[in-house]
Amino acid sequence: MSNDAIAIEQLSESMQRFALFLELCPEVSSALELLNRAKFEAVIVDFRLGSQAGAVLEGVRHSASNKRAVIFAVNDSEVEATGAFKAGSTFVLRRPLSAASIDHSLKAAYGLMIRERRRYFRCPVEVPVAIIRAAMQTVHGHTVNVSEGGMSITTAASLGPGDPIQLQFTLPGDEFQFVLESTVRWAKEQRIGMQFTSFFMHRTSNLKEWLSRRLAIPESVRDKFSHLPQE
Repeated sequence: MSNDAIAIEQLSESMQRFALFLELCPEVSSALELLNRAKFEAVIVDFRLGSQAGAVLEGVRHSASNKRAVIFAVNDSEVEATGAFKAGSTFVLRRPLSAASIDHSLKAAYGLMIRERRRYFRCPVEVPVAIIRAAMQTVHGHTVNVSEGGMSITTAASLGPGDPIQLQFTLPGDEFQFVLESTVRWAKEQRIGMQFTSFFMHRTSNLKEWLSRRLAIPESVRDKFSHLPQE
């Protein structure tokens, strides 16, 4: 969110080098509307917008989908920088902006943005899954997608919201068999949405690693990490 043409151009150029794409919002109303209907890994707010900047920061932190987004505050002074951090900013970009300073901040924030994207990422995948219920016969289905926190499956089994079950499955390219306690969150016809309710550390690590491989960083971006100067 900014109306500074020069800052927008500088930020856009750096973002493109990191395979990031911008949604420009010159007004607070359009910014808040976007935050309510879309998911973002990062939000950039220009403090030259005055009170509008604070309104957007508040909107980010109250957004169900974006409250964990990385926030960059663009400002002109140490006083503004202090206020930006108090308001919830993750990083501060001080004017005069430069390609080197923006790239350095993006490098520091990139891991956080990837982690946030992976947390929401639902990877389409179809593999057999065994559905185990207490004192009942094991039934089977197929996965539709999987995320860090749950999965969607298709099955002819009769399941409803709140039903506790255990899921057993193996993901493509991974010999590890997952056994995860889950709860049915929604059911529609023969499609069921599950939320994982208990994890063991090695199982969580395996799932995160598998999902991370599906969120591979472009080679052109990965090269930036070795070439950027270290602080």
